[in-house]
Amino acid sequence: MTVSAMLDELQAKAIHDGEIRRRLLATREEENPLSAFCRECRELGYPVYEMDLLLEGEEFYAAMKRSTNGGGENSPVLKGEDDFYGLFFAGLQEV
Repeated sequence: MTVSAMLDELQAKAIHDGEIRRRLLATREEENPLSAFCRECRELGYPVYEMDLLLEGEEFYAAMKRSTNGGGENSPVLKGEDDFYGLFFAGLQEV
């Protein structure tokens, strides 16, 4: 299962389970929020690691960039599409 698929599944669980949502949101208050978030994901049964999360986001961004006008210098500027971590929390905060 890809990191993005795991995050989608975990986000759906967190939306319906207040305790999971609280635990995940609490990681944002840690000294190293990304590491705390990934540790919490692993404790919840989702093998998410910092480097995998960052690399999958970058690969997704690169694929999007290539698909828009061939990825050349005239491609539109894409902002934030590689931040799966931020997108995860944006979805939780909308609830």
